[in-house]
Amino acid sequence: MTPLIESGLAFLLFLPLFAILGALYWILPRQPRTRARRLGDAAVLIGAAVLSYAAVRWGFANASRAGGQIWAQVLAALLAYGMFVLCLVVAAFVRAWLLRRPPG
Repeated sequence: MTPLIESGLAFLLFLPLFAILGALYWILPRQPRTRARRLGDAAVLIGAAVLSYAAVRWGFANASRAGGQIWAQVLAALLAYGMFVLCLVVAAFVRAWLLRRPPG
């Protein structure tokens, strides 16, 4: 199997979880729901997915295969999950800070 397909499988493993976490990030908090917030949230979700895929590729390329091929998949999947969650957590704190600031 080619390395591109193998690393893609590690990313596909977490797509359902990414969809659930992404939906929660998009929905909560419910108000205010402005155009700027929707665009910002979409940018965060796209960025988190791109960075997560980059983490998969990096993890798969740099994993030690001394214990077998499975550990490259495990490392890549863990890095993908960690990067996605890290992006959403940082963005949630930034969004909360921006929503708390007075307008103007």
